[in-house]
Amino acid sequence: MSVSRRLILLAVLVSAAASSASAGIALFTDGRSMKVKAYKLISEESIELTLKSGGSMTVPLTRIDRIVDDEVEDAIPPAVIAEAQKMVAEGVFPKKSWRYSETSGPIFHSRYDKIIVEAAKKFDVDAALVSAVIKAESDFNPRDISNKGARGLMQLMPATAARFGVTDSLDPVENIHAGTRYLRWLLQTFKDDADLAVAAYNAGEGNVWKYNGVPPFRETVNYINRIAKHVRGALASKKPVTVAEAR
Repeated sequence: MSVSRRLILLAVLVSAAASSASAGIALFTDGRSMKVKAYKLISEESIELTLKSGGSMTVPLTRIDRIVDDEVEDAIPPAVIAEAQKMVAEGVFPKKSWRYSETSGPIFHSRYDKIIVEAAKKFDVDAALVSAVIKAESDFNPRDISNKGARGLMQLMPATAARFGVTDSLDPVENIHAGTRYLRWLLQTFKDDADLAVAAYNAGEGNVWKYNGVPPFRETVNYINRIAKHVRGALASKKPVTVAEAR
């Protein structure tokens, strides 16, 4: 990582570490989970978890798969559970192939259209879906760093970045290629079911398996609805964006 990128990263981390985020569930790369009262970034490589049982621990970010906000199993609102169950039964995304197509380009015009199309073609993923995920994750800010440690356009956690060979998550090419490759893996894993693939991108594939469908997390339900709305809007428009127009 260049000196300028490192300085940007450190500046954002200092800002993020100024206050602890609220309760959540930390999901570790080894499959374990832990309820936490709060969490905050300590450095670009570590995060401090304040435990519900008392005390705190500092762990490398590479051990954290992701952190899901505000969701304690015995306190999930019934309405959220019902909506998640409805998603499983009916689906929110259109019933279509999510493979790369020349007739389906990025939904939102940005300076990253060419990279999105290249990654979508290479990993055989619908460029419209990739574009919608980027919109939801970072609103096309390549320097975005969340208070959970997710980085870049497609908000890759360090463990996910390492899994897909990323050396610099703030690099748009590396970030979009890795995020798109992850989407392809999720779509293959969940048999081209975009609802489950997008749920897993947000909450982890482990939670999709655990709940046998869309996890009943408010954050995840809202995330799926937001992305699906963008995709449905593009399909319903009289003139969807094509790959050729995005180049």
